[in-house]
Amino acid sequence: QVELSESGGGLVQAGDSLRLSCAFLGHTFSLYVMGWFRQAPGKERELVAEITPGGSTYDADSVKGRFTLSRDNAKNTVYLQMNSLKPEDTAIYYCAAKHRSISRYDYWGQGTQVTVSS
Repeated sequence: QVELSESGGGLVQAGDSLRLSCAFLGHTFSLYVMGWFRQAPGKERELVAEITPGGSTYDADSVKGRFTLSRDNAKNTVYLQMNSLKPEDTAIYYCAAKHRSISRYDYWGQGTQVTVSS
């Protein structure tokens, strides 16, 4: 069973940076696609970024050029570096994992709150 544990959220001001981390336990990390999703109050959960086992990434248009997703396969960890944060980035951020052979994210972390004040 895969377990995901996020850390790094907090309260920052607009323009600041934060780095979220997600530790992966319980399976072979290098076989999994890792993603970060977020959900703001009253809105649906949305994909922010994802990274394949080989390191290819996808970023949502809303975060392109500001957020960078990376993975360290030796540490079984993914990192979401968030720069130039905006109030509209305020949300609960969830780490997720899916095996490279399937399309659906099966495993989710508990979420970490990111609040950006103006």
